[in-house]
Amino acid sequence: MSQHHYVYMLASKPRGAIYVGNTQKLRDVVEEHKANLVGGLTSLYAIHLLVFYERFEQSGPALLRTRLLKQLQRHEKIALIQQQNPDWRDLYEDLLQDLEHSEAATI
Repeated sequence: MSQHHYVYMLASKPRGAIYVGNTQKLRDVVEEHKANLVGGLTSLYAIHLLVFYERFEQSGPALLRTRLLKQLQRHEKIALIQQQNPDWRDLYEDLLQDLEHSEAATI
């Protein structure tokens, strides 16, 4: 079974500080951020809300997308988040449901 690759954005609050990253273990990464186990700016500014994520089958496209998102200006990141998540909801529960469905589909 191949692992998925995720590109994500975390925020401190609506229109607050934004962090862009990528990982194969998005659930673990979000949980670490929520528990303040990740140092630096994400901990300092309480960047805990998963406000955007995309899933990729391969690492190459995920890395390219991450690079693109990191190059965006702040207002462009905000526009992208608002396009897909206008209420800036924490998508962590959605992620858990997505992971549950994808795990059930592989059984």
